[in-house]
Amino acid sequence: MTLSADAKTHPVAATSFSAQRFSVAPMLDWTDRHCRYFLRLLTRHTLLYTEMVTTGALLHGKGDYLAYNEAEHPLALQLGGSEPDALAQCARMAELRGYDEINLNVGCPSDRVQNGRFGACLMAERERVADCIAAMRSAVSIPITVKTRIGIDERDSYEFLCEFIQAVAERGGCDTFIIHARKAWLSGLSPKENREIPPLDYERVYQLKRDFPSLTLAINGGIRTLDEAERHLDYLNGVMIGREAYQNPGMLSRVDSRLFGAADPHADMEAVVEAMLPYIERELSQGTYLGHITRHMLGLFQGVPGARQWRRYLSENAHKPGAGVDVVRQALAKLSRRPAYSPAAS
Repeated sequence: MTLSADAKTHPVAATSFSAQRFSVAPMLDWTDRHCRYFLRLLTRHTLLYTEMVTTGALLHGKGDYLAYNEAEHPLALQLGGSEPDALAQCARMAELRGYDEINLNVGCPSDRVQNGRFGACLMAERERVADCIAAMRSAVSIPITVKTRIGIDERDSYEFLCEFIQAVAERGGCDTFIIHARKAWLSGLSPKENREIPPLDYERVYQLKRDFPSLTLAINGGIRTLDEAERHLDYLNGVMIGREAYQNPGMLSRVDSRLFGAADPHADMEAVVEAMLPYIERELSQGTYLGHITRHMLGLFQGVPGARQWRRYLSENAHKPGAGVDVVRQALAKLSRRPAYSPAAS
């Protein structure tokens, strides 16, 4: 895996830990490039994922769906698709752009994703998934991984899961799987309900590791603290955290020291905000709206006096015409332990 120059000189480079040890999940409409840059200020070594990008968007869309900042490494692209040739072509595009990993989405249960014949419904087509992985592996040299569920609909036996993993590993050559420890209902539940209603079964993922010890297995689903992450790492190779990392990003500020044996990037959350300001200024100069960036920062000060005022001030002011970094500084001054911000003193 290719790390940024920053990461190469960091103490963790000398350890045996891989970035797969801890990651933040790909989340549609959430983990965009602004979010990832912000999260990288909190942790240098956590593996970050893009939002899911479909092969159709990459091959036929007009936007640059592969754009990112070099500071975001280590960075994985999550692809949605089910045609081996198209996925291989997209994997080559991503490798040329410098991505560190390609991940195939075999876990999303939304109707839109199913209509495109990808996501969780592909668990019913393990041979096709294997062919997709094999095609991408033949096209690129970077790792190809799969994010999946423990089952779908009534096909939720442990045997079904093992058959899927075995086929994709042996025929496709995939050696790394991220397992959301819930099954998915392909109809009757919304994507949000599919993240909450099917019961978690962590033991099933632990058993999978015991039965496939040579595979790299990471677990996802319902994990909210670093204490929980450490407990899962007693049994598995990696942990992926989703919405908790987004809604309470401050939790990531101690990942490097606790899980990677490295120094944490910043002493406190206020220093993270200050480090974010040059990026915000650059983006504003290129036409980005402040609110498109600061929406990812709202949960940073959970539990800190003044956190509600921080969130309210950003929410009410970041979308106003001409809003700039002074809005962020004013919001920061709402925290109880800080003196009021004065533009003249900045």
